[in-house]
Amino acid sequence: MEEKRIILGIDVDDGNVFNSYIKSAVSQAEIELLTLDESIESIKSIKPNCDKTDYVLAASSGAICGIIDIFLVGKPGESVLGGITDKWFEKRTCDFAKLCGWKGNDKNPVKSAIGFLERKFKVPYDQRGCGDAGAFIYNLTPSNHHFKSLAHNPSLLGLFFSILDQFTNTSHFISEGKLIELEEADDKFQLRGNSVISKFWCGFVNWFGHLMSDVSGASGSKTRGMGIPSPLWTWTNSVIAIKAKLNLPISKFDKDINEFAIKIFEEGYDTRFQATQVIPVLINEFVVRLFYAIRRLLNYYSHTNKEERSLKTAWKACEPFTNPTVKRMLLVAHSTFCLIDIGEATVIGFATAPGSFNAKEFLMHLNIAGIGRLSFSLYGEAKMRINYRNAELAAQYTQKEKHIVERYIEGLNTLKVLYDDREYFTFVDDLKINNYIEAFGKSVELAKLRNAPVKYESKQSIDDYFNPKQQ
Repeated sequence: MEEKRIILGIDVDDGNVFNSYIKSAVSQAEIELLTLDESIESIKSIKPNCDKTDYVLAASSGAICGIIDIFLVGKPGESVLGGITDKWFEKRTCDFAKLCGWKGNDKNPVKSAIGFLERKFKVPYDQRGCGDAGAFIYNLTPSNHHFKSLAHNPSLLGLFFSILDQFTNTSHFISEGKLIELEEADDKFQLRGNSVISKFWCGFVNWFGHLMSDVSGASGSKTRGMGIPSPLWTWTNSVIAIKAKLNLPISKFDKDINEFAIKIFEEGYDTRFQATQVIPVLINEFVVRLFYAIRRLLNYYSHTNKEERSLKTAWKACEPFTNPTVKRMLLVAHSTFCLIDIGEATVIGFATAPGSFNAKEFLMHLNIAGIGRLSFSLYGEAKMRINYRNAELAAQYTQKEKHIVERYIEGLNTLKVLYDDREYFTFVDDLKINNYIEAFGKSVELAKLRNAPVKYESKQSIDDYFNPKQQ
């Protein structure tokens, strides 16, 4: 039988482009997977991570500050810290007077500084109800005219009425639930300034300077004197003034709460005492943040290798301002503080009025600054819970997406192995040098890799095909 030979010519490019595409897809999918992991971790980071020690430290801080509030703040006229706060305001009054040209007085510097500011920052609305036009206003006295005079209120509405009164030479008061206006309040007053802009500026300076002259009482006060109203109580004036200007009915509640605010102001509940109430609240804030920072800093140094430490990473580990854990601790601390404060104020309210409740004593002992700070914490907690709930839903979706990407990567890796055929394609080179046996083995392996049906797996099977045995 004549021998026959078959020559196969196969042209294959160097490399396997399809396989490189798979590798590229795997790399991109792994990057996407890393991004999804970062998203899941960032979602987890918005949830507070307080342990028992954090809660105990926060509650302890609130309790200690509550005790400080009871024994050192108390109420106006009986406050240990109140005397310190009054001295601080007196020094600030003297400092401001020096900036304005006051030369100082060794005998009675505070009274001298106040008198200097009263003369320098004259206003038309300083009626005191004692032999002046204010005597015609119901119940206006030297002890309440700072509260009833709208321009004496340290608020935006107070600034508005101060400039209005200076431009129109009037005075506006709130008395018995009514907005009262005095025209031609001071015939000696003249607002400085050569233009409207300069007059506005002079009006603002007069308002602020006059408040500084009143914050520590009047120059003729023989005692502590009446300061300026607390910004947290002047809203009772603002409500009545706005309603009166809009011709809206003024309710009995508006009148009663305004009269109540005037009564506690006459007892000494002014800006100085309000500042005194802020002291334990600030201490509570500082101590909690300090507790948090110290614990996290110690943990950082005990669990981080010396080579990996840096100021940046240390600060990130103990930063006590923006993370949700310290905010939860502050909520616990301020809640504890307010529980103690409200409990003490309630007991005094009942104790000072047997058989009834003394609301005035209750409110004078109630730390309004602490209640306000707790309100911010509660708002932040509610907002954080809403954000976390939304983030949790997003995390669940991201987790599913991560699972899909993981399956996708698994499939790509399978394909990468399946099409990793660069080695087997070298059978072309083997054919070129007539190494048919090696070439045949590689082609068989390539077919198996592709899951192609392989009928002839050895040289013998090929020989049998071309040279079948004679039956």
